[in-house]
Amino acid sequence: MTDNKLILILKCCIAVGISLILLGVYFHNFNEAIEAMGVKGIIISAVCVAFGMALSLPTKMYLTFILVKRESEKTN
Repeated sequence: MTDNKLILILKCCIAVGISLILLGVYFHNFNEAIEAMGVKGIIISAVCVAFGMALSLPTKMYLTFILVKRESEKTN
């Protein structure tokens, strides 16, 4: 796998993760259908936020990868 493909995959994971977090917050705060579901609605919004946070974890890997790449370019 090339570096550009890895960066693209990490960016996609980060974008999907942040989107899921925002969707979970929207469900929890603004969606009346989820509110009407009661506990099941809270679980749905919590699952969205949890999966979003899990998918946004590669941000640290992405930032480290970018910093290492910049450092190697400076030495060359």
